[in-house]
Amino acid sequence: MAHPAKGARGGKARVTSPDVVDLAQARDARRLRDFQARCHGVDEVNRKSLARLFQTGFIFTRQGARLARDLLLAHQHLLRVGDLLARIAELPEGADASDSAVLYDEAQSLLARTTELTARCGVVLAQR
Repeated sequence: MAHPAKGARGGKARVTSPDVVDLAQARDARRLRDFQARCHGVDEVNRKSLARLFQTGFIFTRQGARLARDLLLAHQHLLRVGDLLARIAELPEGADASDSAVLYDEAQSLLARTTELTARCGVVLAQR
């Protein structure tokens, strides 16, 4: 009886270990990137709105000054969100999920407020 060649059936087969992906870590990384992208988008809209306030001269009116102040507040919120996201990124891998959840909740509320302020300014500028 013929013996099968080694590696075919009876011998030691090479087993390569596939890369293991931690889905929770991948989800967290994606969530962080999404927040950063949203912040960048809102920041761009705020900059364009402020530039439009200056270009039109509307900033020198009472309503324009209020809008500029709202945009400044929105920018301050975005800076705070950026700080929170940096703290989330610096959390050690074994950190408790509740630590990042608290930071994400605060970032989400600030980003929602910023979006509201930006939308208010956009409505007024669209009328001009």
